[in-house]
Amino acid sequence: MKNKTVATWLTFLGGPLGLHRFYLRGFGDLPGWLLPIPTALGLYGVERVQQFGQDDLWSWLLIPLLGFTIAACALTAIVYGLMAPEKWNARFNAQAAPEAPPGQTNWLTVVGVAVSLLVGTAVLMASLAFSFQRYFEYQIEEARKISQ
Repeated sequence: MKNKTVATWLTFLGGPLGLHRFYLRGFGDLPGWLLPIPTALGLYGVERVQQFGQDDLWSWLLIPLLGFTIAACALTAIVYGLMAPEKWNARFNAQAAPEAPPGQTNWLTVVGVAVSLLVGTAVLMASLAFSFQRYFEYQIEEARKISQ
């Protein structure tokens, strides 16, 4: 029996590593194995910023991958947490009754949804701001090179 609260928190906390996919679908889930790739690339971008500074082109291309992966996992946690018990049990606990306890929403589920909404929104906005800032700075630099 797959518990909705556990899945919500696992998606929020371990989503960028694919842990929620393994919990819900098993170790044969291909997207679960692919999720750590953009996470690792984003972490490599953070490492490049620390090593080469903020003007490193690869870092501003790689860092948003981490942010967008975290934001997508937060959105998935919200979807899981807000899913109706009947739909949850039909999808992940097919052998259980529609109103079985693993699909019920409790306070821990609600807190998980709220935290996912808060953190996911902040990470998404920061990733977008970082991406656009770096893109426009790069465009200004290229325009200066052309004008000289």
